[in-house]
Amino acid sequence: MKRPVPIFFILLALAFCFNAGALYAEPNATARYGIRAKRGNIKPDSEEGLAASREFIRSDSTYYVGWMFQGIYQSERAADFLGYKNAIVPLDKALGLIEKDYAKELGVKTADPYAYFKVQQLHMDYSTIAYYLFQAYQNADMNEQSYALIRRVQKQDLQKNWMLEPYNMLSWITHRNRFYTSATYSFLKDDIAANEQLANAYLDSALLHTHKYGKLNSTLFSEFYNEYEQLSVYHYKCILHAYNFQLDSAAHYFSLMEGTTMFPYNNHGTFLSIQARFKEAMEEYEVASGHDMGDKRLQEWAYYSSILNIYRAMPLHAAVSMREMIKIAGSTPGFGWYNIALARACSYEGNLEDSKKYIDRAAGFKEVHIGTTLSQSSYEFAVNLLRLVNTTKSIQQVKFENKNWWWQPRSWYHLNARKVEKYAQQYLITNQFAANPERENVIYKLFSTESIVGFDEIWYLIKDFSTNFFYKKFETELKNDKRERVYKYYHLFLAKLDMEKGRYKQAAERLEKTLQFAEDIDVAYERLFLARVYEALAICADERGEDKAFRQYSAQMYSLYPQLVPYATFEPQMQLSISGSNAAIEKRLKKYRIDWTNDNPYAPKASLVFAQQGQQQTVTFQVTDYRGKIIVPEQKVLITKTEEAVKELAYGLFGIVSLDAQPDVKEAG
Repeated sequence: MKRPVPIFFILLALAFCFNAGALYAEPNATARYGIRAKRGNIKPDSEEGLAASREFIRSDSTYYVGWMFQGIYQSERAADFLGYKNAIVPLDKALGLIEKDYAKELGVKTADPYAYFKVQQLHMDYSTIAYYLFQAYQNADMNEQSYALIRRVQKQDLQKNWMLEPYNMLSWITHRNRFYTSATYSFLKDDIAANEQLANAYLDSALLHTHKYGKLNSTLFSEFYNEYEQLSVYHYKCILHAYNFQLDSAAHYFSLMEGTTMFPYNNHGTFLSIQARFKEAMEEYEVASGHDMGDKRLQEWAYYSSILNIYRAMPLHAAVSMREMIKIAGSTPGFGWYNIALARACSYEGNLEDSKKYIDRAAGFKEVHIGTTLSQSSYEFAVNLLRLVNTTKSIQQVKFENKNWWWQPRSWYHLNARKVEKYAQQYLITNQFAANPERENVIYKLFSTESIVGFDEIWYLIKDFSTNFFYKKFETELKNDKRERVYKYYHLFLAKLDMEKGRYKQAAERLEKTLQFAEDIDVAYERLFLARVYEALAICADERGEDKAFRQYSAQMYSLYPQLVPYATFEPQMQLSISGSNAAIEKRLKKYRIDWTNDNPYAPKASLVFAQQGQQQTVTFQVTDYRGKIIVPEQKVLITKTEEAVKELAYGLFGIVSLDAQPDVKEAG
């Protein structure tokens, strides 16, 4: 979940535009007066601000303003651990100097506008320095220092927290590190539940602070500025309650924020998504995209939107949007997450080679997790799980590319190599999974605010392991989970676990019953779910010798999500019509694991048209489903090398295209 960016950047800019009144006696008064006069129209994060910081330090190195300007400039331009660590030095120095020289002024608490005006600049500067220093500590993974800083700021007990809100930040770092214990960080309890309870208690204290100084501040500031502090607390309340599946409480705090400039569309989208309300979630993410402040952090709305687009059977759309986010972000925080999302989109688009390229890029990038509860362990889990997904699919890929794989040594070699790779990846990820104290909330409960993978990927994690264990787990979740729209996903997983144990009749009955509740299925946003249901039904029918049912269900799967079909365990059926000829292409195409049939009225219909284009031949193809709906729009392949052309054609019949070669191709559906 995403932490908000304080809106007081506007106030900060305004603060730099005026000078405080006469301060109490201070050292180097003349030099400092000159610095205050010059700083008014200079933005500290600009190049002019950097030059000013050097001038201010030369003029009076014991005055905090020069160090503050330098620290803000370095922090705003930092994009990695080293950058933030470098920013810590001047910011820490600035905080120490302002505390040393202006302790009396920082302690002022008053309802007198004139008296507060004289110290307001110092209060705002102090809170600003502390905010940037806290960010630098957090982004450099210095959690103990972050905690010590918050406690240090808390002791000042400012009547108004302009930028850094101590109790909110105590809650934030406790929740963000909830899966650790006091053995790792001194400020934590010894289990997730206790840490969550502590985080919520801090938020209650934050509300008490706003009430404590509410009357005092009401004479100085507008109602909006007083409301901001309460809304900030509600924001974190939403995060905690949504994480803990306290849906009514989370909905209550979201409602308190509704209609305000602080409403967290991104987090609300995720809250809706964990309830399988995907259409509403996507609408919230779209609004969140318009509120993107352009700061250097992962834009969660973009990452999670890509997963929803995969659910919608629009992986190419997800890939194109993630490629655009990568272009915008460059190698700043978020770059790694966007590459994970792009790799996932390519995998569901059927392009395993492209997916591997982008997941390797993500693995090699040192991501900085700014302003998000998503952690490095989450990042590594997403990378490793997607690698397992791709390797599992690659095993089926060998079989798809040669239907006679079972008697060819070359195919056996590739299959065995990929199986060895799969076992190694399973060993790695299951060890990581076993050591994850959040698996109860993030894996067993399908869909959670901290889940960074799609529901379909979780199946690849649990497949091949303790079927009985996971069966009992999902049965328990199905009984206890209050999210009614999620029930069908538990039924899908339970049915697939039944299939692992050979209980095909029981699995089919569960799946067919699930499909009966049509009002609970959003066909537009749950195409991946439906495709997996029909795939499972097709396998059950095939195992039980129900040929007509197999034909119908496999055809339904193709119509919903054709890119999944080459990686299914069954041989897909397809009708074929050819105009013109190319014997070499036709012969090699029939070596792919496709059952070309003329007696299955449900099978999708592929039409191939061979034609001359200058000195070369082309093949134009299109695929419609049994209802006559175009699934794969008309496309053309230029035949230069037979093997390459056949491969492009074979995958193209299932809507699989290269992201780089055809970035503007439209998806079926």
